[in-house]
Amino acid sequence: MRFQTPLVPATLLRRYKRFLADIRLEDGSEVTAHCANPGSMMGLAEPGMRIWVEPNDDPKKKLKYGWRLVEHPDGHFTGVDTSVPNRALRAALMAGQVPGLEGYAQILPEQKYGENSRIDFLLKDPARADAYVEVKSVTLSRAPGLAEFPDSRTARGLKHLEELARMAEAGHRAVMLFLVQRTDAQQTALAGDIDPAYAAGYAAARAAGVEALAFGCVITPEAITLGAALPAPPVGQGRRGGLAFGGFLQ
Repeated sequence: MRFQTPLVPATLLRRYKRFLADIRLEDGSEVTAHCANPGSMMGLAEPGMRIWVEPNDDPKKKLKYGWRLVEHPDGHFTGVDTSVPNRALRAALMAGQVPGLEGYAQILPEQKYGENSRIDFLLKDPARADAYVEVKSVTLSRAPGLAEFPDSRTARGLKHLEELARMAEAGHRAVMLFLVQRTDAQQTALAGDIDPAYAAGYAAARAAGVEALAFGCVITPEAITLGAALPAPPVGQGRRGGLAFGGFLQ
């Protein structure tokens, strides 16, 4: 998935009200950018961070910049826009480039299912069971090489696990896909200290037959594309017993 408009570098001044960020562009001007991320963004929203934003000239948009990336001092990138994973994954699904999810005749995004829910992707093929695929953006890292989900309590995410479990029990294929928007991660885990209910829901969903997949991303200021497969978060492992961070729903 290529960015529609070339990204430009900036410095983060502050993030507030979840969806707003004051930034300083390279010419010294200070503007407010849209932050498309309702999570806590733990470790990704410190003042002074180098970030990349996407300009727009859409007269319908009040904010003329959208925050897309964090560039870390070691040169790695993290994608902070939570709408990107679905767009990147859709392109990969259409191209048959997602291991384990290839060969379906139809790829249908945002389909109604369950109790007032929408599945990110419904994959259909006359030769096999339908596949319900839910996608989560993973950006938290508190240890070198390890990406964790979630970064804040997520009642919505727990509901998605419960809906997937019901699909699996009904005989459908149900898949929780974690897309890691970090170029410095080789492993994934659940942040059980942040959201114990989600960790318990994940264990229950896996026991009900829900599959788990994880993939990294190739991230540059030009594009974000699907990367290599990573080990999916194991059941019953991850941080426990610590304080629960953040209060945003994701």
